[in-house]
Amino acid sequence: MYVLEGAQIRTLEDFWRVMGEAINGPDGYFGKNLDAFADCLSGGFGTPDDDDYVVEWRDHQMSREYLGYAEAARQLEIRLSRCHPTNRPAVGADLVEAREERGTMVFDWLLEIFEDRAPGVLQLR
Repeated sequence: MYVLEGAQIRTLEDFWRVMGEAINGPDGYFGKNLDAFADCLSGGFGTPDDDDYVVEWRDHQMSREYLGYAEAARQLEIRLSRCHPTNRPAVGADLVEAREERGTMVFDWLLEIFEDRAPGVLQLR
């Protein structure tokens, strides 16, 4: 079992750090963006050797609040500044939704990846 302490997760960057440390120890890596995280959960670099591992996200409600619409807007602003020009309309539309507190939040993005790539691994506490 790998434990994520929700009180330590206030930004998406915090999630990358806490997840990496939980799975692979101090200075551990388990993705630094959504695609890399999905790859790690799918059996890519950094995946636990044990196929029957569980990730317990304690105090997940606290993380859910921090990884809400404001964090989604912040992340989408970063993405908009770096994305290919053809992706700007879609990212811009997502940013408008986040600013209006509609659509998905960062917490939702992470849950979706867990469920898609490693169903049943995540336990919310």
